[in-house]
This record gives sequence, structure tokens and C-alpha cells, in this order.
Amino acid sequence: MNYIKSLLLLSIFVLAGCNNSETESSSLAASEEKDDLIHLSKAQFKNANMEIGQLTEKPFATTIQSSGMIDVPPQSRAVVSAFAGGYIKNAPLLVGSKVAKGQRLVTIENPEFITMQQNYMETVAQLSYLNSEYERQKIMLAEKITSQKSFLRAESDYKTALARSNSLEKNLQMLNINPAAVAAGTIVSQTHIYSPIEGSVTQVFVNTGSYVSPADKIMEIINTDHIHLELKIFEKDLLQLKEEQEIQFTVPEASDDTFSGVVHLIGTSIDPNSRTSLVHGHIAEEDESNFTAGMFVDAHIVTGVEKRMALPENAVVAMDGKNYLLLIENETEAEFEIHPLAVKTGPTYNGFTAIETIDKLNANSKFITKGAFVLLQEEGGGGHSH
Repeated sequence: MNYIKSLLLLSIFVLAGCNNSETESSSLAASEEKDDLIHLSKAQFKNANMEIGQLTEKPFATTIQSSGMIDVPPQSRAVVSAFAGGYIKNAPLLVGSKVAKGQRLVTIENPEFITMQQNYMETVAQLSYLNSEYERQKIMLAEKITSQKSFLRAESDYKTALARSNSLEKNLQMLNINPAAVAAGTIVSQTHIYSPIEGSVTQVFVNTGSYVSPADKIMEIINTDHIHLELKIFEKDLLQLKEEQEIQFTVPEASDDTFSGVVHLIGTSIDPNSRTSLVHGHIAEEDESNFTAGMFVDAHIVTGVEKRMALPENAVVAMDGKNYLLLIENETEAEFEIHPLAVKTGPTYNGFTAIETIDKLNANSKFITKGAFVLLQEEGGGGHSH
């Protein structure tokens, strides 16, 4: 603020003047009379730390505009559900909780778990007998002591029990119940559900005491270590895209900063409704920690570079719906004669703004490139019309 105030005080448009007296007042009066000329003394130019520059050819990026969101790869997002229904006995985690792979998430209780384990114990117990009978009938059939029918019955009973045992064992494993412990006589009414990935809890769909079926979601976990951009590109722009092209993007709802990334994968199909295709972009490593999945982004993909005549962006002053440059019409030992010139501007890139209206200008034209805003605003505020 002190810097702005000093510029305001040092500008010649303060009617009371600053460091000079009647001479500067008459200069100001002269500028009022000439209507579109501003007189600026060399002393004021120096004291206000202003700068002069000329039109310079600068590289400007040609870009494709798009929008999309921050997302994570499929393997970094897990929706957790139960393999069997039950009542939530314990759900200690909240949205935002960090979890490790294999960490217990919730506990589910269901009397059917007891029945399933009982059936497994009985099947395992029968399996030992049926296996012995099957082996005995096989030997007796070889010695022609028993009939083929008796052997086939023993074989069928054994293999049916074996299949049932294997099926129940797999079911118990999916419920995170140890089949070996059940076979040894340990039966439980509860089972735990564990996290399949490392990450953070982003949604919890259950409460303690609620009933969940196998189709119900219990919670969602996302790992943001490998977040990326998913951008929608219109069909007409697809042919301009290549892998490794630079992406410049913003998160309008969260920050005014511009972040960077690169094109990694380009979609090979087009949505028939929106006529767009998806482009997958990698975010610069130093920026990855700034985001979370689901954020909306505005993006520009850099497809090339073109040379344009430009001035530093501070040389352009927006006023009354127009853009102005402060063109130095004449320079004497004591002062500058400055003409505010309305121009049409192009994009701003790397601190420079492209100037479209250059027919009235030439390579030798000089402009105020630092302090232009304060000069023109103060002159406008003093009632002078450009």
C-alpha cells in the first residue's frame, strides 16, 4: 500500500502537486487543455520508478480449452461391501480417517455365520469317513469283493462332500473367518471387513446397528498418491493432441493459481451425445499434494507456440471497458508527452500481453511499461477525458 500511495503522490495528476509547485501545475493545466496528452516530468518518472519499453516479438502458446476433474486410477479407489449380509456391530472410522491396507474397517454380526461354520464342521467330519469308505470300496472292487454300484455310490458321496467342504471353506475365507479354526471347533458370530487399499475414507454409508446386504456399500476409500486429470476434449480438437503436451490448469473453486501437467493418454472413442473424448493427464509432482479427487478444473492444453508482438502485461491498463497503452509521443530533456492509446489485446502469456492493434505503431514506438495503471487511473479520477 505504501508503494501505491507513493506513486499516487508522485504522479502529476494530483492537482495539488507533490514536490514541484507552479511549473508542474501549469504543465497539468496544459495537459487538460490538449485533451489527450499527458505531461510527465522526468523527475516524477524517476521518483515513481516507472519504466519504458517497446513492442517485442514474444512466443505465445496456442492452446485447446477444456474442462474436467481431478481423479484417481481405478486401483486407487475402493468401494467396500460385505460378501454376506449382517448387522454392523462396530464402525469406528469417520470420513477423512487414514487407513492402511489390511486395517479393520467394520465388524458385522449375523447368526447365519454360525450356521455356515456348523455346516463346515459337519462336512469336514463326514469327509474323513467318506474318504475312508471310498478307498475301501476301490480296493474291494479291484478284488471283485464288492459291486460296481456300491463303489460308485461311495465315490459319489465322497466327491459331493469334498465339493461342499471346498465351497464352504471358500465362503468362510471370503468372510475373513479362518476355516482351520472352525474345523478345530472355534465358532464365531462376528466377522471383520478389512481395507483392500491404503488411503483415506471419503464416504461412510452405514451406522452401528444398521443391516447391510451383500449389495450394499459400506464405505469408500481413495488413495490420492497417484491423482491425475481427466479432461473432456471436443471431437474437433482431438487431432491436435499428442502425448507429453503441456497442460496448464486451474481449480476455480479453490485457488487462483495455475498448475501444470502433461498429456499422458488420449481417448480412442467419442461419446455420441457430447461428441467428446477423454484425455488422461499427469499432474506435475510438486503440485500433486494440492488436490483431492473430484475437484473441477479448467484446463488449456498447449499444442504449439507462435510469435506475436507484445508488451509487458503491466503496460496494458483496462479502463471503461477498453484497454489502453501509454504511448510516448514526444520526449524532451524535462518531460515526456504521453498519449493514452486504446488498443485491442490478445492473450497474456509468461508476463507479456499480445497487442493486436499495431497499425498505428512501429518498432520505435515507446510506452510506459511500469506505473501505467497508476498514471491513467489518477488522470481519469481527476476528471480528464481520454
